[in-house]
Amino acid sequence: QIREHHRKVRKEAKKRGRKKPKKDPGVPNAAPFKEQLLREAEQRKQKLEELKQKQKLNRQKEHEKRRKLEAKHNAAKVKEKEEESSGQSKVKTKKLLDKNSKKSFCRELNKVIEASDLVLEVLDARDPMGCRCPQLEQTVTCSGDNKKLLLVLNKSDLVPKENLEKWLNYLNKEFPTVAFKSATLMKDKTMVTRRHKRVDLSRTTECLGSKCLLKLLQEYGKTLNKPIQVGVVGFPNVGKSSIINSLKGVRACNVGLARGVTKSMQIVHIEKQTKILDSPSIIADPSNNVLALALRSVIDTEETGSAEALEAVDAILNNCNKQQVMMRYTIPDFRNTEEFLTLLAQKRGMLKKGGVSDIENVAKSLLRDWTGAKVSYHSQPPGSQSLPPYLTEDKISEMQKSFNLKSLEEGNTTTLQGLKCPRPSSSIIFQSAGMANGIMEENKVIEAASEWEYLETSKEEEDFIESDDDNQDDDDDMEEESCIRKATRKVHLGKQTEPTHSEKQMAESKPSKLVSFSLDKTADEDDAYDFNIDYV
Repeated sequence: QIREHHRKVRKEAKKRGRKKPKKDPGVPNAAPFKEQLLREAEQRKQKLEELKQKQKLNRQKEHEKRRKLEAKHNAAKVKEKEEESSGQSKVKTKKLLDKNSKKSFCRELNKVIEASDLVLEVLDARDPMGCRCPQLEQTVTCSGDNKKLLLVLNKSDLVPKENLEKWLNYLNKEFPTVAFKSATLMKDKTMVTRRHKRVDLSRTTECLGSKCLLKLLQEYGKTLNKPIQVGVVGFPNVGKSSIINSLKGVRACNVGLARGVTKSMQIVHIEKQTKILDSPSIIADPSNNVLALALRSVIDTEETGSAEALEAVDAILNNCNKQQVMMRYTIPDFRNTEEFLTLLAQKRGMLKKGGVSDIENVAKSLLRDWTGAKVSYHSQPPGSQSLPPYLTEDKISEMQKSFNLKSLEEGNTTTLQGLKCPRPSSSIIFQSAGMANGIMEENKVIEAASEWEYLETSKEEEDFIESDDDNQDDDDDMEEESCIRKATRKVHLGKQTEPTHSEKQMAESKPSKLVSFSLDKTADEDDAYDFNIDYV
């Protein structure tokens, strides 16, 4: 129907014919003042066009104004939304930063010490003296709240039995000491598990020394006639949380190879009368030596820089027997730490693009091995027993009063019998750096990216002083560079003859840093390009 209608309309239009618009005849030639009339008509046209353009411009301006106002309004809305979201995110980040900061670690550690009746200082059996913190021991012994301190030698299965016995005899003269071997999750390679079956990782393997320690805690609780709270403290990676899990028999606390896994105080109920308080690590003082910072600092090995990791590995290797290290890692003789790490990287297949050794990651993995439970090393106790200034014979006897020392000795002998310790030949001899200083007061904590920055400040100051002298020698260095450039060009051309008299004088006046090259032409001749020689 519509099609037919259109067809009819077209037919009618054909019949009528198209009417052409009439042309403007214009002003006849015979009319008076023709030119004046034409000029007036043109002026009117121009005025109309100008008006149209003005109206168009006004419309555009109004449109732009509206657009700007809308943009401002939208921007204000977006800002408000961003401020709201940023405010919420800032609060969250502040909370996270506060939780991960060293000050919060120190705060939580002091909470644990104040709340506990008995403090267990966990030591790594491989370096017990390096794990002792004099500031912590002083705060516990001089607290005046009748708090007791008990030393726990963890990782006892990583040192020879003779060395462990020596350390027990040495430390028992100051504080009651328990030999301990934490339970660890071991994966049996021979055992094949089906996919649908899940392995219960909460259950741990057998530990040694837990019965002895629990007995001591029960006896101490009986002497006080009240439920006791036991605080577990120590430097990172000594196995504080592992000891709590071993005593509980279940994985109650998070455990990991990374340093600073425990961020805050955690209460674990072992029995009706005993609660154990897990604490964050003690913060090592930046004034400690490089070895103490390498093994005892809170900062994780993944976050350390390449220079810091190399410095830490260098400190460890300098305090070890070189031949034993070569035997342990099955590496040939090395001159320095960098060479040792390159050889180790090649052996482990840790290479970058182009077959270059990944020294940084190798250094970090080596640090993890030494702070973890992979490497067996041991240190010898001091030859003479010298008490620290905060300890007296009266305080030692006071600390030992509440514990049955005979049962403690019997418990240590049973743990020693059950331990599978390495042979002295297979364990690396390690030179301990002595007690590691820790920070106990929150206001003394330095929130820095790295502890090594404290050690490098003196070096930076020296460099700043020396920079003035270096600025004075800038002109000499420029002359030296130009001489070296010319000399290298001559060497590439293969034309080496005796130097001129002027060049000899210049070489004598310069310091020994200059590389001795022989020159045969003046500077002007040397700069000229020789077209007879084929430059390859």
